[in-house]
Amino acid sequence: MKKVLLEMEDQKNSYEQKAKESLQKVLEEKMNAEQQLQSTQRSLALAEQKCEEWRSQYEALKEDWRTLGSQHRELESQLNVLQSKLQGADSRDLQMNQALRFLENEHQELQAKIECLQGDRDLCSLDTQDLQGLLQNQSLQLQEQEKLLTKKGQQIY
Repeated sequence: MKKVLLEMEDQKNSYEQKAKESLQKVLEEKMNAEQQLQSTQRSLALAEQKCEEWRSQYEALKEDWRTLGSQHRELESQLNVLQSKLQGADSRDLQMNQALRFLENEHQELQAKIECLQGDRDLCSLDTQDLQGLLQNQSLQLQEQEKLLTKKGQQIY
């Protein structure tokens, strides 16, 4: 009986030792699990923080995108207005160039007419001088003829 008791006590000690070892192992596993849980919670908190930062950046970028889109549409509108103004300016430039060419042609024609009229005036001036010379000659001849007639008339009386 004593032997059985001793065996039972050995078994009891053995079970207690195994239970302590198992309990120690479970406690270590629990501590490891808690450490992993804390580490995972820290990682989750960091991930959530990063996610919130990215969400904030995403919202800021989305707002920037809307602003850029609005600015782009405004710039396109301004570009269209400027292109329209440029076309108008090109059209006016074309009209002005045509008017300038017309005026230059008219100027050349008038210059040619002036030169022609100056030539005619010079010819008329020469003709006038010639006619004045002839008129003076005839006037002189008439005066001489009158003198002769006057002398002849005085001789007759």
